[in-house]
Amino acid sequence: MITKIIDMHSTFKSYQLFFIVLIIISGCVPAKQFEELQQTAKKCEEERELLKEDNKNLTITNTELKAKTEQLQKKIANLQQDSLEKTTKLRSIEIKYDKLNKQYSQLQESQDQLLSGNINETKKLLKELQNTQSEIIKKEDDLRRLEDNLREERSKLNAYQKELESKNARLVELEKILHRKDSAVNVLKEKVSKALIGFADEGLAVDIRNGKVYVSLEEQLLFKSGSTEVDPKGVSALKRLAGVLGNNPDINIMVEGHTDDVPYIPGEAVKDNWDLSVKRATAIVRILMENPNIDGDRIIAAGRSKYFPIDPQKTAEARRKNRRTEIILTPKLDELFKILEAN
Repeated sequence: MITKIIDMHSTFKSYQLFFIVLIIISGCVPAKQFEELQQTAKKCEEERELLKEDNKNLTITNTELKAKTEQLQKKIANLQQDSLEKTTKLRSIEIKYDKLNKQYSQLQESQDQLLSGNINETKKLLKELQNTQSEIIKKEDDLRRLEDNLREERSKLNAYQKELESKNARLVELEKILHRKDSAVNVLKEKVSKALIGFADEGLAVDIRNGKVYVSLEEQLLFKSGSTEVDPKGVSALKRLAGVLGNNPDINIMVEGHTDDVPYIPGEAVKDNWDLSVKRATAIVRILMENPNIDGDRIIAAGRSKYFPIDPQKTAEARRKNRRTEIILTPKLDELFKILEAN
């Protein structure tokens, strides 16, 4: 590139010398030739300008090439340094490898000696290994059996859990039904008590026992001694009670007749205490059923004779209490029975 620039400068000097000669001899040449020389000189001047521009561009290019050359020289120096370091590391690794290889050979030789000198020990170890493997296989079999048993137990447990959840659900349902029943019993007691409030001082009592409403009527309110015909005052009380029961169709009714322990003198109408207790219960049932809203399938008439006394003493007061009629009112528990039958 520098040589080209020098050649271009020499060419320019030649053109300058040529122009001087032309000027000297211009006075000796014709006008036409002089004009041609002028055109040639102009052309040379233009070429000179172009060459100056090329020279400028070449100078810039030369500067850039010098900078790139310096960068490449630096890279070469770095690569040479890196190559030297890697060569040193490689040599170090080769030395270590040689040492390790030698140690491996020594270890291999020692191992061969141990194997050749300890065959019996090796056989013993192999036998122990076989025994251990057999024991492991046995334990694995035991473990598999335990896992099978565990899966079976889990399956049973899940079944029990589902059954328990089902029973708990039924228990909750039962509790709800019993709660409704208890609420119904309390409401029924209040209704019966209000309906019979005027008879409280005449041998009539209303209370709750075992989830049932007991309407207890002493003999003096219902019957004359030894009679099975209900007195008018008793009829009035029973009709009030029938009004409440007629408005509550979900209530079952049991009428129980009770006597004292004094033997009944047999007659044409009544044979004994059993007969008396049953006929009194039946007489009360007939009065209750005069209410058209009470169906016969809701009522049971029962005679208890002397066998369920309130007071077991042999006194006149105790016998008076025991001569009674109890009307037992129980809410229907069809939902509860359905659940129990399902179980």
